[in-house]
Amino acid sequence: MIDQTQLKQQASELKLHGLLEHWHEINDEQTSVLAKWLAWEQTTRKQRSLERRLNSAKLGRFKPLTEFDWQWPKKIDQPCVHQWMQLDFLLDNINPIIIGSNGVGKSTIAQNIGYQAVMQGHTVIFTSAATMLNELASQDGDNALRRRLAHYTKPTLLVIDEVGYLSYSNRHADLLFEIINRRYEKNSTIITTNRPFSEWNDVFPNAACVVSLIDRLIHHSEVLAIEGDSYRMKEATEQAEKRRTAKKGKAK
Repeated sequence: MIDQTQLKQQASELKLHGLLEHWHEINDEQTSVLAKWLAWEQTTRKQRSLERRLNSAKLGRFKPLTEFDWQWPKKIDQPCVHQWMQLDFLLDNINPIIIGSNGVGKSTIAQNIGYQAVMQGHTVIFTSAATMLNELASQDGDNALRRRLAHYTKPTLLVIDEVGYLSYSNRHADLLFEIINRRYEKNSTIITTNRPFSEWNDVFPNAACVVSLIDRLIHHSEVLAIEGDSYRMKEATEQAEKRRTAKKGKAK
């Protein structure tokens, strides 16, 4: 038995206003066909929404956590990462902060969390600090800047990757503060960095807002510190060894 009330609710959620205006004209024979059409429309819209959100997220290529070598880092809180993958931190506007040296998996973890958020219906943007700050600093005029600030403020989850790899001007520091301040206690922001907060004055030398920036980030945050050698270097070394072995085999 097809529930007419449920079908009408589906049509309302899909904003099919023309159909709703003529709802009284639908007879019992048409109901089963209508149910099928509404299901098709709902499925198609969900798929298109997912595709749009994935495209907007700009996550790039990344290794899934199922392939992450948890034994490689000398120190990593695996349960913390798995907890973040449940996305509960989004409910409380918590800022996950991942600190570690190059190649220990910071970006991979952040990308996996971002992907999980997209799959659960959230809006996400993944960007490097350099890309975002240089883009904001290059905006020509106040209106253009306001639009780009809004672009980075709106998503449910903003992932700012690689803070600390470059030094920035006071202007860049002010722009990062503006983003963090706008999102403060409203939406979660993931930060990956190779520098402890005590060294952020070197990242943003002479910037007056650094203390306030850090204060807003850590007020509602969970910090994951990863220690270890570069996994990328490990993979590169292994691949080089495989190539040398293959060449020796051919030479024989």
